[in-house]
Amino acid sequence: MKALISIDYTNDFVATTGALTTGEAGQAIEKALVDVTKSFIQNNDFVVFAIDRHDKNDPYHPENALFPPHNIVDTSGRDLYGELETVYENNRERATVYWIDKRHYSAFSGTDLDIRLRERGISELHLVGVCTDICVLHTAVDAYNLGYKIVIHKKAVASFDPVGHEWALNHFEKSLGATIVE
Repeated sequence: MKALISIDYTNDFVATTGALTTGEAGQAIEKALVDVTKSFIQNNDFVVFAIDRHDKNDPYHPENALFPPHNIVDTSGRDLYGELETVYENNRERATVYWIDKRHYSAFSGTDLDIRLRERGISELHLVGVCTDICVLHTAVDAYNLGYKIVIHKKAVASFDPVGHEWALNHFEKSLGATIVE
């Protein structure tokens, strides 16, 4: 069985005015990301929206020393970007659609994701979203360490760092044994 993990495709990470935007690179993957998401939903596969969640002025979060405030609770920056918001809203009541608030880069860190996947017999994870070399990468590494087969949708991942993006794609394939699909 397979599942789709849609990682951090929010206004703060994708919109031109986002607090930590991938900009045009993130915007360019919207159609591919939405198409993959719709396909998984239509096939009744498990679809997880793993979304960064930060509290305003949290002095204890390590990301605050690395990045500007982003994906703050109760702000529009945390809303899904573009058409993906509509896809989620139209399907959020389905048993096969699940939202995870994540505090760290990996969708597995401090969440019940692994339990939700295992109780459904899922062994193959398809990853889409941003940033390829941060949250997608850390989620993929944890998935690898937990024994999942990993599939990366190349046209549905992006980063604000082109070099990091390319490095991560290579790392997925060469070090994690992931399958890279167009």
